[in-house]
Amino acid sequence: MFFVLLLAVACRRQVESGDSSVRYVKIVEVEAVDYVDRDFAGMSTADDATTLAFKISGQVAGVDVGKGDYVKRGEVLARLDPRDVELQVASDRSQYIKAKSQFERMSRLLEHEAVSQQEYESAEASFIQARSVYENSEELLSQTKIRAPFAGVVERTYVDTYERVQAGQAILRLVNPLSTTVEFTISEKSMWVLADSTTRYYVTFDNFPDHRFSARLDSYAKTSSDAYGFPVSLKISKQEAEPYKISPGMTCQVTIRTGEESRNVVALPLNAIYAPSQGGTYVWRVTADDEVERVKVELGTPFGRDMVTVSGDIKAGEKVVRAGVYHLREGEKVRIINR
Repeated sequence: MFFVLLLAVACRRQVESGDSSVRYVKIVEVEAVDYVDRDFAGMSTADDATTLAFKISGQVAGVDVGKGDYVKRGEVLARLDPRDVELQVASDRSQYIKAKSQFERMSRLLEHEAVSQQEYESAEASFIQARSVYENSEELLSQTKIRAPFAGVVERTYVDTYERVQAGQAILRLVNPLSTTVEFTISEKSMWVLADSTTRYYVTFDNFPDHRFSARLDSYAKTSSDAYGFPVSLKISKQEAEPYKISPGMTCQVTIRTGEESRNVVALPLNAIYAPSQGGTYVWRVTADDEVERVKVELGTPFGRDMVTVSGDIKAGEKVVRAGVYHLREGEKVRIINR
């Protein structure tokens, strides 16, 4: 009886010892990747925006609009005191009329050979010069008013009435209240997607989460002036954007979709990647005999919530360990618990 008991205990220890050599793991199937969506934070910007200024110096007679006012194209926005310019225009007009009269008189006399050709040409030159000065002073008079170059909203005014300003000094800023432009920044690693003709662009605004706008690449800078990335500009069609009244400053998510099929790329969850301290990135592939083998892979771009593209000696449909990757050894026997 005692012998039978000892034999049973020994067998039990043998079973427990055998079970301990098998590690329980969860696996995931390697996915083929037809396309990858990369998400970026973006913001709508003004299609038209300009800071307006007078071309001449003078005293501000009035700023006829305020912050937030909607104005039509050609509407007067601000005025300079025109009196000094009006006096100059009157003086130049007088000189112009005098020179014109003298030139016409010389023309009649020349027909009767009463004056020389030289006297006629001198009167003609004086007339042309006086006309040019008069036209220039009239142009200066028109510059005492700032008119809206396009319909828009006054974003900000910089001066007050009776303030003296210099030529070129900022008076107000005008922006188009409707936007079809979206801007965001992209990292140097992802710049290649912009040159790919198959890349597609989509925009989802926080204010309109149920609608995804199609967009096209408008422009991008090949140099970066700071450490935040390379600025990229997209355009949404006016027909699609108009019903939503998108205005500058709206936050959005930009989705860049790239085709991956031709690049022989597959995808895995990030927690399936094994990156030991010695360096390199690997996955543990489960063989047909339920053993693990370490496979070297190259990481691509993260996408979605927890996925990353990978390339290397790994194929779609193969099974890899997705949990506990840092506790495995080459050739170790495993038991799959989520088969």
